[in-house]
Amino acid sequence: MVKAVWNGETIAESDRTVVVEGNHYFPAEAVKQSALKPSASTYTCPWKGDARYFTVVAGGQENPDAAWTYPDPKPAAAEIKGRIAFWKGVKVS
Repeated sequence: MVKAVWNGETIAESDRTVVVEGNHYFPAEAVKQSALKPSASTYTCPWKGDARYFTVVAGGQENPDAAWTYPDPKPAAAEIKGRIAFWKGVKVS
């Protein structure tokens, strides 16, 4: 079971993550939706496509742009469609 923890709270947990470039992408239903706040930040990856970011909210604090998703990835990254990954201090193990 893989968990994503930030500020003492488990924000995602699944045994069905997909690992791409060292990042665990969690199924959306495995992520605590109340821990995500949409961000205006975006990024375009040459081979994965357009990413959207979320601010992670836990323990009364916010971690801006600490989660991202590819809602409609390019064909080479189809396996991560709609999944959510974390960084910026979110511990994934």
